[in-house]
Amino acid sequence: MKRSTERILTTFVGSLARPADLIDLMKAKETGQPYDPETLAARVRSAVAEVVRRQAQAGVDIVTDGEQGKASFITYVGERLTGFEPRATNPREGPWVGSREELAFPEYYEWYARGRPRNVAPPISMVCTGPITYKGQQALQTDIANLKAALRGLSVEEAFMPATSPTNIESQRRNEYYPTEEAYLYAIADAMREEYHGIVTAGCVLQIDDPRLVTYYVANPTLSVEQCRKWAELRVEVLNYALRDIPPEQVRFHTCYGINIGPRIHDMPLQDIIDIMLKINAGAYSFEAANPRHEHEWRVWESVKLPEAKVLIPGVISHTTNLIEHPELVAERLVKYANIVGRERVIAGSDCGFSSFASSEPEIHPTVVWAKFQAMAEGARLASQQLWGR
Repeated sequence: MKRSTERILTTFVGSLARPADLIDLMKAKETGQPYDPETLAARVRSAVAEVVRRQAQAGVDIVTDGEQGKASFITYVGERLTGFEPRATNPREGPWVGSREELAFPEYYEWYARGRPRNVAPPISMVCTGPITYKGQQALQTDIANLKAALRGLSVEEAFMPATSPTNIESQRRNEYYPTEEAYLYAIADAMREEYHGIVTAGCVLQIDDPRLVTYYVANPTLSVEQCRKWAELRVEVLNYALRDIPPEQVRFHTCYGINIGPRIHDMPLQDIIDIMLKINAGAYSFEAANPRHEHEWRVWESVKLPEAKVLIPGVISHTTNLIEHPELVAERLVKYANIVGRERVIAGSDCGFSSFASSEPEIHPTVVWAKFQAMAEGARLASQQLWGR
């Protein structure tokens, strides 16, 4: 994993809006309608090439495939893991139903749910009913091949590939097979370990996506911070088990509070989870730092020592507003972190992805996303001038 040795490098979390024609093909596949697999595969390849090229043009140094071939960063594992079967979905199911946020702002979340765009992936509840194994070898190799092909001829620093955490899979899929919660988690970890190793073996940096680490608190209003910390401790142990034998410098960990364009007053404070997060065997940590609920948390790092050889990827552009951050504000944010942990240990990032679910109506308009990337790149340039004096 590269570091900002000569200037502040730039990256983001991973997902980008899919083109309209690709959305149509994916929707047909996900809903069981007729489609041509070869046409879909070719369109995914070209979409990956398009978004990687545009990332490079916008000034993103550490790029990825934009998750163009995935219906979402969570549901994609449906094609890669055995042991699950669909069940009817409760119409009230959703990321914020019953959460601290919905209880505090019921009128807002009722309004928000009415206007929420429909995603490609249908609302199907998956349940574990048998042994979990990994069957996604071909799909993974296709993802890797598409990304590598897209990199040819481009000048970028590095490529990464996201993969979801065992905790995310557990949270979306009820267990009816394994005798204990712990056994279920470790079974998921054993299966996903094959994907994690495949990404690293291919020469890409592995990004673990784990928003559940911090959203568990807001989703469970009856639990205390301490109970949520205890819950998180086991999940970190399981993730480290899945990452065993993978050098930490080949892994970056991402957590965030989800795509919630809402009040957000019940987000778990970084200070309440940071020590547990830093136990994860990763070389870099990506987290929300640009939105108004968390921007002040840069001060947490004044009292928390970042372990040696670790890197921070604070979000300096937000995924919850179409406002484009001013480059000077981006620079200020980066300099704050660099002054605490050192300039070589900071990479500019985004709070989250910009289309975690394939949708014809992503929360942030695609044209705005590219402008945000340009602002981030310019802000990183300004910060580098201050930090390196050139």
